[in-house]
Amino acid sequence: MAAFEMQQHVRFQHCDPAAMVFYPRYFEMINLTDEEWFRIGLDWGFHQMHEIDDRGIPTAKIAVDFSAPSRLGDVLDWSLEVKRVGTSSLDVEIIASCEGEVRLTCRSTLVQFVKSTGRPVAWDGLIRDRIRAFEEQGTADQ
Repeated sequence: MAAFEMQQHVRFQHCDPAAMVFYPRYFEMINLTDEEWFRIGLDWGFHQMHEIDDRGIPTAKIAVDFSAPSRLGDVLDWSLEVKRVGTSSLDVEIIASCEGEVRLTCRSTLVQFVKSTGRPVAWDGLIRDRIRAFEEQGTADQ
């Protein structure tokens, strides 16, 4: 299945006293996965997006199912698939696993907006094409 993929190491900063990932830290890891997908997968990094293009991509909706704990030292494999592209939004599914064991599944909706006005805005044609290409890659193998 075609998806954006990356790895993140579980570090001390992510863990509670039991050396397991403290669940709010997963949201930081999810955000990093989103950010890296925009930077690497779409070639539209957050510096360009926020500082030059006056755009933002906040999470409007998020649901996470936790399947198994992650521990200090684990290397998590993250995959992101585009599930739907709207006028100014998109739905993604992110799965984190370790050695083939799913640790969490996240479904979220991201919405593009103009920072200076706070209003949603339609995807630019080039970015929309890049997102759609990812969507097509993800659905072609299902």
